[in-house]
Formats: sequence, structure tokens, C-alpha cells
Amino acid sequence: MPLIELTTNMQAEIDICFDLSRSIDLHCISTAGTEEKAIGGVTCGLIGLGETVTWQATHFGIRQRLTSKITAYERPFHFRDEQVQGPFAYIRHDHFFKTVGNSTLVTDHFDYDVPYGIFGRSFDRLLLNNYLRRLLEERNRIVKDYAECGRFMELLGTG
Repeated sequence: MPLIELTTNMQAEIDICFDLSRSIDLHCISTAGTEEKAIGGVTCGLIGLGETVTWQATHFGIRQRLTSKITAYERPFHFRDEQVQGPFAYIRHDHFFKTVGNSTLVTDHFDYDVPYGIFGRSFDRLLLNNYLRRLLEERNRIVKDYAECGRFMELLGTG
């Protein structure tokens, strides 16, 4: 069962980083390269505990759908989204936030598994794990940009 762990230091308040990380709108911006869009459940704004979103995106030339649910939520320190329907055997994505001085340390634990036995595991080792890591890194880069440059007000309407 693969686990991707990323840590990103953001020069912004913890509340801003937390809310940007659960913004459906910012997620769509950060995944424009895969034509990802929210098509069911919460489709804009901020997602919260017990809520679901269904994403449609194109990965490896195949249009796919994935529904995830926020299953844990402790503002502004942690939330978890989990796949409830989709192409993976499972996904558990934990987002952790910690104030460190004048910045926020954002840590992702992206725990997943693939179906199809040895074929799925081979595909994961050859392509999928690096692909997912790059998607998460790009998403964090966009969150960081919005948080640090004041662009968060475009999405959150706060200051």
C-alpha cells in the first residue's frame, strides 16, 4: 500500500491554508491540466465534514470519476478525504496543518492502493506513484501561491 508524504511550508496563517486546501474552486484551478471538475455533491466553495464531491478528470487519456467524502475534520489542524467510489482500491488523504513561527507547515499523507493485483502494483511502481506525487506537488504549489500572495481573497473573500 503506497504512501505519499509531502511537506510544504507556507508563509500564511493556518486558517487561510486550511480553507484553501478544502476549496473546491482552488482544487479545480490546480488540476486544470487534467480537466478536473466537480460534477456532484459540493461543486464550489468549501467542503466540510460529512460532505462529498464527485470529480471528473482525464488521467492517462481516460476520463474517470471519483467521489470522495470528508471523514475527519478538526479545524484548522486536520481533515481527511476518502474515496467512497472510484478507480482505486482505496484512498485516504490526510491534510495536517501546524503553525511554525510566522508560517504554516502543511503535511499531506496520501495513502492509497490500486486494484488488479500484480498488474496494478506494476503500473503504480512504473507510473502512477510519480504521477500522483506530481499532481499533489502542483496542487500544493498553487495553494501556497494563493496563500502567500493574498490571492486567497479571490476564493475565500476574507482578509
